[in-house]
Amino acid sequence: MTAAIEIQGLHKSFGPLEVLRGIDFSISPGEVVCVIGPSGSGKSTLLRCANLLEQPTAGRVLVSGVDITDPDVDIDRVRRRIGMVYQQFNLFPHLNVLKNLTVAQRKVLKRGQAEADRVARENLARVGLADKERSFPAQLSGGQQQRVAIARALAMGPELMLFDEPTSALDPELVGDVLRVMRGLADDGMTMMVVTHEMGFARDVADRVVFMDGGVVVEEGAPEEVLGNPRQARTRSFLARVIHAEAADPVAETTA
Repeated sequence: MTAAIEIQGLHKSFGPLEVLRGIDFSISPGEVVCVIGPSGSGKSTLLRCANLLEQPTAGRVLVSGVDITDPDVDIDRVRRRIGMVYQQFNLFPHLNVLKNLTVAQRKVLKRGQAEADRVARENLARVGLADKERSFPAQLSGGQQQRVAIARALAMGPELMLFDEPTSALDPELVGDVLRVMRGLADDGMTMMVVTHEMGFARDVADRVVFMDGGVVVEEGAPEEVLGNPRQARTRSFLARVIHAEAADPVAETTA
């Protein structure tokens, strides 16, 4: 079976700063992989390299067997297979929710208005926002805006979803609704790579957890192994700090 994503010897530097220092791993179709680690460990850079929003300094990234680091590849065509959800929602403030979901369908996929509206409404229902199609982003909570962003990505029919800490910009009480949508996607068999600080989500939903630090993969494996019985001292110290922080914040515990 061809991997949904295969990353080979990936390096990324910004000037003299080497952010990724040789990453090798792959994600199978239908697999959910959560990437965890401290700030500055390279998690988000890895995710952005996975769809060439950042150009790797060295190494290769293959999406369904297509080498997207090949200069001759049609990257726009490959990106149509990949949905991306960011920390910030990046909705068009002057467009209502329905139009936010249809503009890319019409311009990129060349769908007619009726079909684009139908797909948009299906995906708004999927994230629990069928009644918000006429609302504007400013009229929605942060959690609702993030769910609209997820619906917008899904409306493009991706084979793979990338999430870059999708709950980090939300108030704690709004996190749960977004995580429930993501759990539903995982239950539906969506291939997902999720950079997250939500340990409860990683524990419950991920097929595999990858712990990064210092631009390398320190440890990876099943959630019960990496989160429950980590082999590496660096993983243990990171998780001890995270668990201590969650224990000190009852709201974070309930939303995780």
